[in-house]
Amino acid sequence: MQGSPKTNADLWVDAYGDSLFRFALARVKDKAVAEDLVQETFLAAVKAKDRFKGRSSEKTWLFGILKHKLIDHYRKNKSTIMAPNRSDDPDEVERLFNANGGWQTRPAHWRTHPGKAQQTKEFLDHFYRCLSDLPQRSADAFVFREIDGLTTEEICGQLGITANNCWVLLHRARMLLRKCLERVGFSRHQEGTVK
Repeated sequence: MQGSPKTNADLWVDAYGDSLFRFALARVKDKAVAEDLVQETFLAAVKAKDRFKGRSSEKTWLFGILKHKLIDHYRKNKSTIMAPNRSDDPDEVERLFNANGGWQTRPAHWRTHPGKAQQTKEFLDHFYRCLSDLPQRSADAFVFREIDGLTTEEICGQLGITANNCWVLLHRARMLLRKCLERVGFSRHQEGTVK
């Protein structure tokens, strides 16, 4: 007797479930939370499967959904993982620049190679925590561009904004991420190691 044909969700679980779980577990360090995040990823994928355009592989698409779920998880749990010295001042970015648009204080020089630092678990933990602290629209724009690889036009369509607004959101997101990462130890004061 043959069973019923496998659905997309069944195929995704078989093909990508373990990889998604390992990815989530490496970032949240809690098996139950990682399982929940992967389950939420599959649920979101099933609901959005009609909007999947095939511009990327299903695996890339599912990992993109999981990354959004991780950011949401960090955002919801900010009180326990908030980056130090976080400011709620919306004009904070504007004070980084002088009247001519130049830096008030130049960004700190990183002594570590960014490619190597990005590979470390500690860097990614801090990165996701800082990303979760961004205003929602800035974080969405950043994730769409840098993690999902969307074009400016696609980001504008997703967020309902103009290209100019998109560039402003991306610029502010990058500046706030850099500032947050410098606060948690990714700066010139590292003595060549990731703290």
